[in-house]
Amino acid sequence: MSTSTYTVTGMTCGHCVSSVKSEIGKIDGVTSVDVDLASGAVRVESTAPLSDADIVAAVDEAGYEVAV
Repeated sequence: MSTSTYTVTGMTCGHCVSSVKSEIGKIDGVTSVDVDLASGAVRVESTAPLSDADIVAAVDEAGYEVAV
């Protein structure tokens, strides 16, 4: 099991949170996605370490950005 945390910018509502969770959840191996709207923190649990590029692409697909 692997856990990673990212900061996503641009989320302003529950729909934003749902979109980010949905897109990240589509990545192979992801078992859980927790999003804190207030801080922008996104915690991703997976069966194996994930590529940061995959997370960035999923967040981009949802219409948001991962802060660097």
